Amino acid sequence: MKIMLNNVRLAFPQLFKPATVNGEGEPAYSAALLLGAEHPQLDAIRAAQEACGKEKWGDKWPQVKKEITAKDRFALHDGDTKSNYDGFEGNFFISSRAKQSARPTVIDRNKSPLTEADGRPYAGCYVNASIELWAQDNAYGKRINAQLRGVQFYRDGDSFGGGSPASSDEFESVEDGATADDLA
Repeated sequence: MKIMLNNVRLAFPQLFKPATVNGEGEPAYSAALLLGAEHPQLDAIRAAQEACGKEKWGDKWPQVKKEITAKDRFALHDGDTKSNYDGFEGNFFISSRAKQSARPTVIDRNKSPLTEADGRPYAGCYVNASIELWAQDNAYGKRINAQLRGVQFYRDGDSFGGGSPASSDEFESVEDGATADDLA
């Protein structure tokens, strides 16, 4: 079940190089997508998770849903459970991943491709994100997951985990012939 999330905040982006979580598991592309408590798509996400569960487990869904809810194994989570991280408290988030072989599309506002060297998207900016919900039922348990399909830079936001790069306006012009003695 594909969903386009609009104007969500990006956290912990691993969009250009796959990485493991805490050095464990298979490397993957990933991102947390933050949605405000009043985000207009929250109800649609909940309905999509419900439809995904019904499709996978049919008549067993009410019982499976209780298990998934009790173990917090839906794709959509309460951000207060991660309130020690910038931007999570008072919000909701979707943990999304893509296998190493399925690098997500990463584009700018005008749909041109972005690279890591472009410096965006970055943790704290706002993006549009394409995800696909899917139901897991294997040795690792039952859950509703979100596959990260693509990210489009939407707008700047306060960077998480550090400041922003310096602006050229912060520097003064250096005249030709300046030497180390000029710094003293």
